[in-house]
Amino acid sequence: MTQEMRDIGGAPVIIGAGVAGLVTALHLAPQPVVLLSTTPLGTDASSTLAQGGLAASVGEDDSPELHLTDTLAAGDGLCDETMARRVVEALPNAIDHLIRLGAPFDRALDGKLRLGLEAAHSRRRIVHAAGDATGRELFRTLLAAIRRTRSITILEGVTALRLVVAEGGIVGVLAARHSGTFALPTRRVVLATGGIGGLFNDTTNPLGSFGHGLALAACAGAELADLEFVQFHPTALDSPRRPMPLVSEAVRGEGAVLVDEHGQRFLANTPGAELASRDVVARAISCQLTVGRRVYLDARQCLGQKFARRFPAIDAACRQAGIDPAIEPIPVRPAAHYHMGGVAVDAEGRSSVSGLWACGEVTCTGLHGANRLASNSLAEAVATAAWVAASVGGTCAGWQWPRLPSAGPLRPDPSPLRQVVSNALGIIRNGKGLRQAVAALLPIAVGETAAADPGLVAMLISIAALRREESRGSHHRSDFPGRGAAALPSRLTLCTAFENAVALSWQASERSC
Repeated sequence: MTQEMRDIGGAPVIIGAGVAGLVTALHLAPQPVVLLSTTPLGTDASSTLAQGGLAASVGEDDSPELHLTDTLAAGDGLCDETMARRVVEALPNAIDHLIRLGAPFDRALDGKLRLGLEAAHSRRRIVHAAGDATGRELFRTLLAAIRRTRSITILEGVTALRLVVAEGGIVGVLAARHSGTFALPTRRVVLATGGIGGLFNDTTNPLGSFGHGLALAACAGAELADLEFVQFHPTALDSPRRPMPLVSEAVRGEGAVLVDEHGQRFLANTPGAELASRDVVARAISCQLTVGRRVYLDARQCLGQKFARRFPAIDAACRQAGIDPAIEPIPVRPAAHYHMGGVAVDAEGRSSVSGLWACGEVTCTGLHGANRLASNSLAEAVATAAWVAASVGGTCAGWQWPRLPSAGPLRPDPSPLRQVVSNALGIIRNGKGLRQAVAALLPIAVGETAAADPGLVAMLISIAALRREESRGSHHRSDFPGRGAAALPSRLTLCTAFENAVALSWQASERSC
């Protein structure tokens, strides 16, 4: 039962406390805002695990136009060029803003920002902090600024269960903490909940990242876009640890090469080699693993004894697994890492539901298209957060006490779904596997167990993947290996998804008779 209604004066509620949520809250100051975090701030957030950094054209040999060209090429025909241009042009100023907040970005001896190179970038444009701990250091900077900002109310250990909708718009948030459920009346909600990696067995994301914001948005009636595009980072440390430690693309940017168990470099003849786009590299490694070979990232020649100084967090993770990367190759395998799809939003982060905005990985802005360019994710979050905050802050706070449901769903648990999702929605997919996944996920999605919301998200992604009968970017269908004639974004709502799922289940039952 809903135990209480908390009067927050109609203040905006931000659901999610990673980089996207924190930057949005800071841009809203001095307007009051309520920030919800499922866990204590700084724990279980994808942002703190980010190693690669932020891509921005701040080098003397670089420009937003070059950054845009690389972004569009990686997106494989599905980027929104207008939105991508707007983002890349905003990034140098966004970096300056973070520096003013105190972000400790790495610098060369001459005091200029030290810029790294990552896959599919034509220039060194990746800004790092503490070598391979950019997300952690950026989060610390933002959290310190949040703590200094009195207009921001932080509610930790709180899970948003449902968005309450009346007359086509948001009127409140139903939430839960250990003491019970409560409601926050508001007409302005920002989703900043991160990605979906926790649906997979092999992931670099916190295991609780199951697409929480997608479930909230879908149940509120919002339109979702491009859900089929899931990026698998090619080089996660191949060990039992979950989430899997990431071996940053920056290691390959410094010259490390991928080899099989016999020491053969299998990407040497591929355009871009180890720095080809992530979908190309991930599929190449997957093919090696499928035939029983192991894959290693060899940094001995390019870094050797300098490895620990250049990549201290990766070095520590390797040593914890019993590997010394200075003298041994690092075993790697692809892992679910980033979701290009999400809540469909406009240039200001507004969804199709009045009063609902989204920022960060939970969105589909059109920047990434079918394949994210390395280190464009944190960059997108800090650039678009300013626009989201301006839109939210410029919207009337008028609100009313909503009529609330007597109870919400259980706290979500994606663990029962991981094998189904990993089998059907991995690096290489096919129609038969996707149809089987939809049939298995539908009863879970409509059930009343803790797996219902994760099951709903997994079903939505499966249907989107089934509907895209081509191979493009990170979405590869073995039964449709070629590209389609036109690059069309895919849109989905909960209603159309259930119609598709029921139809597929009916067809399956007819065939079995």
